Amino acid sequence: MDMKELRDMEVAELAEKERQLTQEVFNLRFQLATGRIENPMRIRQTRRDLARVKTIMEQKISAGGKPTSQNKG
Repeated sequence: MDMKELRDMEVAELAEKERQLTQEVFNLRFQLATGRIENPMRIRQTRRDLARVKTIMEQKISAGGKPTSQNKG
């Protein structure tokens, strides 16, 4: 995933991407547990993409973006 792409996204789009990546990590871990995963390195890459999305989202929120319901604390 390209950082420039992420920086161009809105906070709501980043929140949706975060949800998708979280679901993908879950599915990949499930495949790993059942022994059906083809490429175990995808877990690592997906987790890193998720961290990138969360970082960019936090930067945008702290810079004045609108927080989503998931980010209220």
